[in-house]
Amino acid sequence: MDQAAGTSAQERQWAMFLHFSLLGGFLVPFGGLIAPILIWQLKKAEFPALDVHGKIVVNWIISVCIYGAISAVLTLVLIGIPLLIALGICSVVYAIIGGIKANEGVVWKYPGSLTLLK
Repeated sequence: MDQAAGTSAQERQWAMFLHFSLLGGFLVPFGGLIAPILIWQLKKAEFPALDVHGKIVVNWIISVCIYGAISAVLTLVLIGIPLLIALGICSVVYAIIGGIKANEGVVWKYPGSLTLLK
């Protein structure tokens, strides 16, 4: 939980939008995958602090894909069903917490997220 030094209100707002855009997948198919990456890539040059948030969100997207694939296979032995439910709940809760923290100027790494982009 690092305090993002020198972030403007506009940077914090875009970081919040970046986290909240993960929820776009519940409205538009693949929206939760495409929107965060687009926001990150289009705005990271204008707002350098957004790069850290973008990497956190993309790491979470990759983690959810991996955890989802493992859980889908585990549905054959029934344990995958509660794991998929828990993953869905975490995806919503983490995006909301990440957006709130980003608006406060705090960089928050999602618990359980694999760190593939540094």
